[in-house]
Amino acid sequence: MTRRISIFGVTGSIGQSTVDLIKRDQDAYDVIALSGGRNIAQLAQDAIDLKAEIAVTAFEYLLPDLRAALKGSGVEAAAGEVALLEAADRPTDWCMSAIVGLAGLAPGMRALRHGGVLALANKESLVSAGPMIMAEAAKYGATILPVDSEHSAIFQALTGEPRDAVERVIITASGGAFRDWPLDDLRHATLAQASSHPNWDMGQRITIDSASMFNKAMEIIEAKEFFKFSPAQIEVLIHPQSLIHAMIGYNDGGLMAHVGPADMRHAIGFALHWPDRKHLPVERLDFARIGTFEFRAPCDTRYPALRLAREVMDTGGLSGAAFTAAKDAALDAFIAGRCGFMDMAGMVEDVLTRITRSGDHNASMTLENIRLTDHLAQKYAADTLTARAS
Repeated sequence: MTRRISIFGVTGSIGQSTVDLIKRDQDAYDVIALSGGRNIAQLAQDAIDLKAEIAVTAFEYLLPDLRAALKGSGVEAAAGEVALLEAADRPTDWCMSAIVGLAGLAPGMRALRHGGVLALANKESLVSAGPMIMAEAAKYGATILPVDSEHSAIFQALTGEPRDAVERVIITASGGAFRDWPLDDLRHATLAQASSHPNWDMGQRITIDSASMFNKAMEIIEAKEFFKFSPAQIEVLIHPQSLIHAMIGYNDGGLMAHVGPADMRHAIGFALHWPDRKHLPVERLDFARIGTFEFRAPCDTRYPALRLAREVMDTGGLSGAAFTAAKDAALDAFIAGRCGFMDMAGMVEDVLTRITRSGDHNASMTLENIRLTDHLAQKYAADTLTARAS
């Protein structure tokens, strides 16, 4: 039987890797909905190639362009948040959630109502609303599978093992563009330098988040929310080769490590074919050629985002929503040249301090309150920028 699937965020790197895998066995899938942003040409081409029922752009002003690109194809065109939610309401067996930012939370929540599999690549969903989205999955009997390479690795290393035997979880990080820079030089790091990753070919924002380790900070919180680990169990190691993605330490002293190529199609393919394993077009590692695996502890001064993530886990409530919003605002400011690379963490810390002191993080976890917290955190971040500029 063919599986009904949707891909939200199809024009991004995760979405395009998913399309690559789907095209290799296209007869096995009935593609329902695809969504994207401003890359209308790519969205339309994927919708035509995959014979999707509907293609949705997040931007309503681009609907005429999407309709023109899909003319004569038989693919329905739609635009805007309401259209995206209506597309998520169409029943599927498997859905990729790869929309960047808080915009990915609501369609992912809707997709869970079908009781199928949600392949979750949207970090903000778990960081901002972990308890809520996990409860929604349980309510509808849906399965959430992590698509981050680190969390997919954890999931795989835990398979068949007793959870109460886990002592520690080690998430690896490449260290980003500045892992070998003298610490004093980081305050002068440029946008171009922060946008060049030593291991991965990714978009600008995630590459900068890798350099600052804010992506790893998000992943620590994700690991706590998804797997129910305690913060004390979760460790981070710098691993420049980016081939060991995570390790699980058990109470007998043994470690289970997941080793694989630096190719997101592995984690995506695992989620796509789960509970089976099927052939994937990824590199087969040659350990003799690799020779050495390196590890080092992350420096708290170089990567203050990791400390902030632990504060968020200790605080709980809506502090995760504030963290993601403040992180994005700080990143916007750095890209716009309004703050330095090392100023981003300070901005996020200022926002978290204001949110927790006011008690706003203690509001009930609802989609409305998460959005309000997101708005409030962005306002506080703007206030911080203004104060620092004066």
